[in-house]
Amino acid sequence: MAKSVLDDIFKISEVDKSDMLAFCVEASKHYREADRAAAKISLGYSNPRNIIVAGMGGSAIGGELLRDWARDKAPIPIEISRDYSLPTWANEQTLAIVMSYSGETEESLSAFLDALRKRCMIFCVSSGGSLLEFAEKLSVPYLLVPSGMPPRAALPYMFVPLLRVLEKANIVSEVSKELSETVALLEYVANENEPEKSMKDNSSVPVVYGFGIYRSVAKRFKQQFNENSKVPSKWDFFSELNHNEIVGWENSGKLGECFSTIFIRDKMESEALRSRIETTKTLLPSSSKMFEVWAQGECALARMFSTICIGDFTSVYLAILSGVDPTPVKNITLLKEKMKQVGTKDKLRRELALLSGSH
Repeated sequence: MAKSVLDDIFKISEVDKSDMLAFCVEASKHYREADRAAAKISLGYSNPRNIIVAGMGGSAIGGELLRDWARDKAPIPIEISRDYSLPTWANEQTLAIVMSYSGETEESLSAFLDALRKRCMIFCVSSGGSLLEFAEKLSVPYLLVPSGMPPRAALPYMFVPLLRVLEKANIVSEVSKELSETVALLEYVANENEPEKSMKDNSSVPVVYGFGIYRSVAKRFKQQFNENSKVPSKWDFFSELNHNEIVGWENSGKLGECFSTIFIRDKMESEALRSRIETTKTLLPSSSKMFEVWAQGECALARMFSTICIGDFTSVYLAILSGVDPTPVKNITLLKEKMKQVGTKDKLRRELALLSGSH
């Protein structure tokens, strides 16, 4: 049997030119550093009635992970806004957390402007750019995170501050305990999946199914397959997928051979959910490959992020196996260049400048 590129550390580095794999291997280190940075947060707000996390792509997935994690912990609603404006109900009792790793995402800048106009309590997280420029001018609290990473690799720095913001706003507690277990488990998972370990070849369209706290984890899997592996992917979640998605497999025929279905599992899943998953597996076409990724750890945060770490590794290895450098995102770059011609960001900067001039 021919030796796979994934069995040769030197060939891996030839394909993975920007070393995206290092962000997977060193995940625990980045989460520790992110928590040290988040310790500097000075919020100045407490007891909001609701929270909106505004952002796009790799800057927004942290908000979705936060919402799933906090579902049985936070006594107030958490909404994710992936748009140019905030929901109409946002007001001075809303904590709007505006996320943009680059600080130049025009949807996030627009949401920031909208939050100012709605007089929300605002906190920004970014590595710089226009977002932090105007946050500083308008005396809006913010956290500066390390720059120079692909946004999807900056998840530790865009997620951990959200935990600490909720803690400082008296919404959740015992964050340190869950983070401690999570970081230790990530170190173990990274060691188990490091490039020196042999990998098997698999080429197909990944379909990822999650549930509960793993809904946003499944979405993260899908996004990582898109951006790292450069392949189409989709995601869905139980029990919703049993009311629509499952019918889509009925007449898939040979098309089923093009898909690999990944089920995110948890030893703590309920009996009803376990029955749904096992029954769903029997309804998928036999030609479709099926895999299970089992969460590890005791606390919810550790179980979520141990699974995310496996997804990150898998997407990078799939890219390398295909001879694709996982870091560049050509189509996103092309789209941003096209959007510059529309002039939306320049208009937002002018409006923010007018607001900052009036303060």
